[in-house]
Parts: sequence; C-alpha cells; structure tokens
Amino acid sequence: MRGFRHWRWHLDEMYVKLNGEMVDLWRAVDQEGEIFESYVTKTRNKKAALVFMKKALRRHGSPEAITTDGLRSYGAALAELGTRDKQDVGRWANDRVEKFHLPFRRRERAMLRFRQMRTLQKFA
Repeated sequence: MRGFRHWRWHLDEMYVKLNGEMVDLWRAVDQEGEIFESYVTKTRNKKAALVFMKKALRRHGSPEAITTDGLRSYGAALAELGTRDKQDVGRWANDRVEKFHLPFRRRERAMLRFRQMRTLQKFA
C-alpha cells in the first residue's frame, strides 16, 4: 500500500469497555473496506489522534484523502501534520467505517468484554 497515493482513508473512534473502564479504539479503514490500522488509548483528544495518525502514516504512507467524522481532534492533529487540506468531513461520508461497529460489538459481547489492553488490540 505504500506506493498507492490514490487511497482514501476513513478514520473513526469508538468507546470500548476494557476491564470495567471505558477506552477509545481508533480505527482506519481503506476505500475497499479493509481495516488496516487500530489503536487503543485512554483519552480522545488531539494527542491521541496525532499518535494514531503518525503511526498509520509511518506504516502505510500518505493517502490522497482522509475522511473523518466531526471530531475536532482530527482537524487539530491533521493541521499539526500539515495535511489539513486532505481532510473530508461530511454527514454520511464516513459510513464505510461506521458500519464496522455492529459486528465488533457482536464479537465483543460474545467474548464477555475485554480484560487486557493487549487482548483488545489483538482482537481489533
């Protein structure tokens, strides 16, 4: 994927219960619907978004466009990276990644929640 500049990323975050505590699961999905990056943090702020995006950019290169929801942490992190012009925010633009929440919740319920961060990271 490193050589393909025409890729479009869809970024999203969701709350997950980890050992009785709520944590954030950040996920990146490509335009074909494949999850290629996930990251678990305790906070949902600019610093967490920046770490997640740097990790994804380092591993997979720079995409042509990044589709996000309206969370302001994404805009702040992209501005610091200097790629704010690649961000696309729309009402239904990020549905490709939003539809991955339901199967994840089903599998999470079957496992009776998570107890360790490593297990959650491996599962996601």
